[in-house]
Amino acid sequence: MELRPYRPGDCAAVLALFRQSVRTAAAADYTERQRLAWAPDVLDADAWNRSLLAHTALVAEADGRLIGFADADTGGGYLDRLYVHPDFLRRGVATALCAALEAAMETSTVRVDASITARPFFEGRGYRVVRRQQVLRRGVVLTNFAMEKRL
Repeated sequence: MELRPYRPGDCAAVLALFRQSVRTAAAADYTERQRLAWAPDVLDADAWNRSLLAHTALVAEADGRLIGFADADTGGGYLDRLYVHPDFLRRGVATALCAALEAAMETSTVRVDASITARPFFEGRGYRVVRRQQVLRRGVVLTNFAMEKRL
């Protein structure tokens, strides 16, 4: 596995991985309706690309295949997105991406809004739940957790 900076040419693969990850890995924690609201068929690729380029964004590759991505506002201490292809779960991809972004943080505390599915991963890395949240995505309510970690 290799980590490298996100490039605009990665956007289509990032969006496909995002959809597949949410729709597959989160199936035990969220209903189909919730997963489709979170990761719909149509996403604004230009908005995603701008957002990823505005952050410190990394992709993980194995044999030329994108297997994960993550991004953070390192100046503000906010880890925004962290997704791994379902075929590569529990192989250290999320750990490597998260560790690289934590190391790049310019703050003493890192914050994340973690899904029910991701909460155990972040707790295992020393994050603590600040509060449970209800967020609205395309008219559908989803539960997540505001979490933080002192670096």
